[in-house]
Amino acid sequence: MAGTKTAVEWLASVAPDPEVCRRQWRRNPLGIALLPAGRAWDVLILPGGLGFPTLDVLTRVLDRPGPVLAGFGDRRVGFLVPPGTAARWVGTGVRAAGPGTWIVVPHPGRTTGGVRWLVPPDGSGTLTDPALLELAMHEAAAGPVGRDGG
Repeated sequence: MAGTKTAVEWLASVAPDPEVCRRQWRRNPLGIALLPAGRAWDVLILPGGLGFPTLDVLTRVLDRPGPVLAGFGDRRVGFLVPPGTAARWVGTGVRAAGPGTWIVVPHPGRTTGGVRWLVPPDGSGTLTDPALLELAMHEAAAGPVGRDGG
């Protein structure tokens, strides 16, 4: 798949040694590699109870949000956002991973047991806009609208 190959190249480009990263994906039975945040992207990590509804909101307003990860038995959802977002993010219950942190990243073309892509990268570098993510989080936290006339 050309899209998967492009996504692999985009993700591996942040590794200290991209070839070692690609080799890890090929050889690791879990299909994962550790990649540094803060270079091409930061990650905002939400609890699953907020992250999944937030992704639902984003997919209603965008053709395709930036890459999104799920892990820890779907207890956490990570949105890839522009570098620098982690340093500026203030939000209760949201973890921010930026420079100096490493993220477990699955190969975009494989299914793994622990961490998986909800929205895999397409290799274009598209990331989720943090302002839009924040609005989607507020809407998701407010809950479904319309059931009781609200």
